[in-house]
Amino acid sequence: MSDPSELIGHVKDAEAFHLPFGWEIVVPQPFESLGLHLTKFMIVEVVVAVAMVAVFVPFARRIVSGRPPRGRLGNLLEVMILFIRDQVARPAIGSHDADRFLPFLWTQFFFILFLNLCGLLPWVGSPTGALGTTGALALVALVVMLGAGMAKFGLVRFWLGQVPHMEVPLVLAVFVKPMIFVIEVLGIVVKHLILAVRLFANMFAGHLVLAVIMGFIAATAHSLLLWLGVTTVSVVGATALDLLELMVAFLQAYVFTFLSALFIGMAVHQH
Repeated sequence: MSDPSELIGHVKDAEAFHLPFGWEIVVPQPFESLGLHLTKFMIVEVVVAVAMVAVFVPFARRIVSGRPPRGRLGNLLEVMILFIRDQVARPAIGSHDADRFLPFLWTQFFFILFLNLCGLLPWVGSPTGALGTTGALALVALVVMLGAGMAKFGLVRFWLGQVPHMEVPLVLAVFVKPMIFVIEVLGIVVKHLILAVRLFANMFAGHLVLAVIMGFIAATAHSLLLWLGVTTVSVVGATALDLLELMVAFLQAYVFTFLSALFIGMAVHQH
């Protein structure tokens, strides 16, 4: 069987796209003198961002003009957009406040979805399988959540509102309320940290399992009969797992977006 470090190398970030037969496409480093190293996941993220602009700007212009979506892609996008609005944002945040956060939630959902789907392309990899990417996404969600709360209640009222109203004696309140405040603030940070780890773990583990399954083929190359049997089983298993990963790509984008909306709702509707 392949060395574990070699298997992990197929799913982790790198400074080159590794292709079959030892070929590779090295990522250019125009900013190396500034201490910034570009990686393949950075390139994929930029490509996804450009693709989103190319897809959604014409789509938005068509909707604004009053014309209905055309084609299968247009209708599919409309279904997903309406789903995020009606089944995610409005139930989690409330009909009165939800529409203000829809551009953020839509962007977040489709960006994560497209990054997840990139992992299904051979030799590309999924940037959401890197903790740095999911951590940055969770940090953005945290900033939006805090900004939403402070914009509605003000800086002081928002942070004081983290402690629920309690009828306790003053002597006890001096100890209890600061403790609850610290717990609530830590809870906010931990919730977003888990948000990052959940997405990273699901995407990384799925692609690593695919790499392990395909690694069995190389491990049995010494015997033709064994190789034929293992190759057949591995290809069938990898295909089935790829279909599961397709579902996971949509599911994890939905879960991340739903939890982000839920946290925003908790910020704009305090205790």
